[in-house]
Amino acid sequence: MKHEPASAPTENVLRILSCNILAGASVKRYHEYFTRSWGAVLPGKYKLGNLDNLARSIAKFDVVGLQEVDAGSIRSGFLNQTRYLAETSGLPYWSHQPNRNLSNLSHTANGLISRAAPVEVLDYPLPGRIGGRGVLLARYGGDREALTVAVAHLSLGVQSRQRQIDFIAELLQDHPNAVLMGDFNSPPESRELRKLFAHTALTPPDDPRPTFPSWRPQRAIDHILVTSHIQVERMWTLPAAFSDHLPIAAEIRVPVTAWQAAA
Repeated sequence: MKHEPASAPTENVLRILSCNILAGASVKRYHEYFTRSWGAVLPGKYKLGNLDNLARSIAKFDVVGLQEVDAGSIRSGFLNQTRYLAETSGLPYWSHQPNRNLSNLSHTANGLISRAAPVEVLDYPLPGRIGGRGVLLARYGGDREALTVAVAHLSLGVQSRQRQIDFIAELLQDHPNAVLMGDFNSPPESRELRKLFAHTALTPPDDPRPTFPSWRPQRAIDHILVTSHIQVERMWTLPAAFSDHLPIAAEIRVPVTAWQAAA
């Protein structure tokens, strides 16, 4: 897997990053889901080291979406990981959407970190057979040309994913400048994502990048999707420092007013 280094941004170009961070835990082989299962429920100094490494990468981006981030529970040492990553990276604005709180053992959330302050941030629970999924939506700018950024983590089950995609499509159908990113647990050619492209201005990626599993990427299930008014200059994955997903990054060219609001 070739990892492309970041280059200097140009005018009207934003750097976007999406990461499923597994609450800071490390998984480098399938058997480690079982042999290192303690990492899913216990805190550890190595998790802070993982977050510090990720923060150095985050500092190079304008808008960052996080999935499987912990909002403060036993497994993170009661650390709000979105806030920690924002403060450590030096990006001033952050928000999070707690979705699933399991008796203080884990508190899973979506997170958003950005260089500029969004005009508004909204969070919506997603439908599904099992609750605990959501989409976090931020808007940069105050007119129709505003940039809308949505961060989501979709279910493993196809039927639940389809319902979640339908919900997100309805949210984004009237937003001409939109970015939808996250862990979709689904490749771009899947039936549910084809339906998303049919009912919104979002477009399928030209060159889907495999992101899972991080130690031998074979499946393109993490995505940064944009509407037709936004041009993807390039897309790449970051090296896997931890987690079971590779972070996926993109440089996108957006209309001037949207870029001025989000840069």
